[in-house]
Amino acid sequence: MRPEDYQPPISWWGHAYRLGLVLAVSAMVWGTRASHQFDQVRWWFFVDLAVGLACCIAVWWRRTHPVVVATATNLAGLISLSSAGPAMLAMVSLCTRRRWVEIIPQALLAFAVAVFTERYFRQPELPPFTLVDLGMIAVLICLMVALGMYIGSRRELLASWQARARLAEAQQHAKVGEARSAERARIAREMHDVLAHRISTVNMHAGALTYRDDLTPEQLRETAGVIAETSRQALTELREVLGVLREGPGDAAPEQPQAAMDLRELVEENRRTGMRIEYDAELTPAELPAGLARTLYRCLQEGLTNARKHAPTAVVRVRVTGEPQEGVNLRVRNGLSPRSAVAVDPPASGFGLVGLAERVELSGGRQSAGVGADGIFALNVWLPWHL
Repeated sequence: MRPEDYQPPISWWGHAYRLGLVLAVSAMVWGTRASHQFDQVRWWFFVDLAVGLACCIAVWWRRTHPVVVATATNLAGLISLSSAGPAMLAMVSLCTRRRWVEIIPQALLAFAVAVFTERYFRQPELPPFTLVDLGMIAVLICLMVALGMYIGSRRELLASWQARARLAEAQQHAKVGEARSAERARIAREMHDVLAHRISTVNMHAGALTYRDDLTPEQLRETAGVIAETSRQALTELREVLGVLREGPGDAAPEQPQAAMDLRELVEENRRTGMRIEYDAELTPAELPAGLARTLYRCLQEGLTNARKHAPTAVVRVRVTGEPQEGVNLRVRNGLSPRSAVAVDPPASGFGLVGLAERVELSGGRQSAGVGADGIFALNVWLPWHL
């Protein structure tokens, strides 16, 4: 982290107490010689005061130009004792950056200037300069360095905490966004699973009514009844799905969006709509875990819906095999019908098999679909026994 990244803005109160501290230090240091300068070397008195005021102004840029300001205020101490306060503030501010390549030269410069001033501009009535004074200067400079380092370390620590808090908040927002996207995707999949199956049946029968003009009144009533019953079932299942999404106990144990997950009943239901289906199953829903039965039901439902949409006149062959040690295999095969066989083409979405592949992948299974060299469309799904 760069020093510029953790330097907090200074409030008006911060500026006020820093200015007061600077003036107090300058007054305390300069006060020992101000009267001597005014009485003996008056021009030095005014020069000292002018340089001190200039240093007070210069420290305003101590953050943008820390080395330049620290160097200037340190060198000003050669002729101005009133610059001691600004020099101290600039030195502490420089040390908050915690860069030894900047601190060590400035500390040595401050030490040299202080020793030179005390050595050659000491008042005659004061005791001579001794090693004790030298040690006191060194200790004072070390205290300024330590204070600046402590302030800089504390600022960096607070800045790191704030950065972590912002990162955690951003991650939380991202997780919320991902959860919302996942929920929308789950709703879309459930809606597709429920409605596509029913609406495709309605579409096929409504297309037959539009296409054929040789139906008897009894056949018309029967077809209209199928449309009405399928529409009613679609609305019922839609209400069930919405109820699950609003009141479900959670992802760990989701409620079934459909009351029955009987594969044979699903096949019989599609046979009643006119589909030709050959069904061969070694397993019954009672033998399967609840989660596996639900996913397998959805896979078969999508396979039959896809066949009804794109090959309504073809024979559909369904085979379900498996055991607990090897998992469950579902295979749905059907030939391809000419486009003219369908009176009203259903809208091509392409999202059914994509959603099915995502559902299977989330369940830890594998899915493949496509037309083979023999011209047969095959949907193959493998699911682990324990999802």
